[in-house]
Amino acid sequence: MKNFLKIIFGSCLGVILAFTAVIVIGGAIGGAIASSADKGKEVKSNSVLHLTLDEPIPEQTGNVEMDFASFSTEKTLGLHDIVRTIDAAREDDKIKGIYLDVTSVAVGSASASVIRDAVQEFKDSGKFVLAYSKSYTQGGYYMASVADKVYVNPMGGVDFRGYGANLTFFKEMLDELGVKMEVFKVGTFKGAVEPFVLNELSEANRYQISQYIHGLWSVTKEDIGASRGKTSAQLEAVANEYGAFKAEGALSSGLVDVIGYEDELLMDMSTRLGLDEDDKINFITPSDYFPSAKKESNFSIKDKIAVVFAEGSIVDGEGQNAEIGDKKYVEIFRKLRKNDKVKAIVVRINSGGGSAMASENMWRELELCRAAGKPVVASMSDVAASGGYYMACASDSIFAEANTITGSIGVFGLFPITKELMNEKLHINFDSVKTSKFAASFNPTQEMTEEEKAIFQAGTEDVYRKFMTRVKDARNYPSLEAVDEIAQGRVWTGTKALEIGLIDRFGGLKDAIASAASLAGLEEYRTTEYPKQKEPLVKLMEELTGEKTNISEKMVKAELGEYYQYYNQLKTWKEMKGVQAKMPFNIEIR
Repeated sequence: MKNFLKIIFGSCLGVILAFTAVIVIGGAIGGAIASSADKGKEVKSNSVLHLTLDEPIPEQTGNVEMDFASFSTEKTLGLHDIVRTIDAAREDDKIKGIYLDVTSVAVGSASASVIRDAVQEFKDSGKFVLAYSKSYTQGGYYMASVADKVYVNPMGGVDFRGYGANLTFFKEMLDELGVKMEVFKVGTFKGAVEPFVLNELSEANRYQISQYIHGLWSVTKEDIGASRGKTSAQLEAVANEYGAFKAEGALSSGLVDVIGYEDELLMDMSTRLGLDEDDKINFITPSDYFPSAKKESNFSIKDKIAVVFAEGSIVDGEGQNAEIGDKKYVEIFRKLRKNDKVKAIVVRINSGGGSAMASENMWRELELCRAAGKPVVASMSDVAASGGYYMACASDSIFAEANTITGSIGVFGLFPITKELMNEKLHINFDSVKTSKFAASFNPTQEMTEEEKAIFQAGTEDVYRKFMTRVKDARNYPSLEAVDEIAQGRVWTGTKALEIGLIDRFGGLKDAIASAASLAGLEEYRTTEYPKQKEPLVKLMEELTGEKTNISEKMVKAELGEYYQYYNQLKTWKEMKGVQAKMPFNIEIR
């Protein structure tokens, strides 16, 4: 009896302690959330907006993978909120200039252009922009080149040498393991399968990558040239000689204006602000300034344009943050379709694709939105290719940047055969009994028959035809043959995509919203963003207590650092289901 009472008491005490812990943690989270929802820091006169862009920037504020080891309550400011902050600073008499403290820029080419254009407009308003770095990466310099004056540390330089694409190949490793990949694809240029079956690029893939990185490089040279008074040929010569990697070469080639230290830049800034030598410069970050710069919605306006941010890989099911799960997004589009206050939808896409099934499901729901009389406009960011372009097909109009990567209209499937691994490496053997011809088929532990391969290939080709049909109908191509000519899995820059009819015009998110308003006949409207982002600590608690938590995965990521990308590629292959409409793996452009 005594033992029984001890057990009961111990259990009750455990429940009480757990309940108390939940209350304490909940209170801490509530307080943190409340404190994070303040008005931001006070903006003092003679302030300078301090821009550092070396951390990954999502399209939508807060749409990042949660770091389970971080208890920060600060949301990661998204691309468009950064632009809104710069725009607001341009109109704010208290903000006199921008300090571009940019060693590198952790965004793609199109996103970098969007921020750079906002900084250019700030500069054109008559306010100063100064840039400094110990040493500039190519992306960092692209941003810094817009400044009135570019400083570089005497021991630094500019890593200006053109764009190169690096890919990783796993075939020899798989051969050593005894794993053979059966490949099913449609599209000469669909290079996503190559890392698993080749040791180097195919000629077709090499050609397409060469074409689009040259296209991106042309846009970069054009933008830098316009800011620095250089021709494309002059910049090409600097890159080919690698003449700017030391500070002196960067100065003599005209890429920078001053070889100096940060204190010299700060002195220059103080002079522009009219400060005395000992006066402190009032710096403010975008995160601190944004709450003050943010324009509150006018809730008296009933008509709304929904802006749906779709960034990351396209996956089946709910998906996680920074992923496009068809279950979650179909539900979002369905709610918007049934909401009478939503008059138009803008889908902002930054995705290299993924599951063809998920892409089709989201395409279907967007088509239903259009059928319900709600215009849909697609706005492409850095990448809107393969499954990303599949989504864009379900729109009345498509906007992109000149350096957006798009197209890649093609599909593939991979099926691993582990027979050699199991039989010869691990000495594990299998046998089967079946009732029907294909009952035990499509088993990775046995070789595929030619008939089984034909079934897989036929299914892949069927998805490709469906994909091309979506493109044909949406973009008014005369035939599937005409689509096939510009499809075949080939990747295009925004510039070429406009020429061949894959997009309608150049422009950013603001242009897409304005177009949606015009299509819906709206003169007065407000915008609302989806998916709704939760506060960082709420996400943290869900990560730590939810069913989908994978702490070991996050620990692997933290341990491997930059090498995590190789592990993740193999993991992505392992988890792949069905036919994929996806860009080539791990194309790293530097």
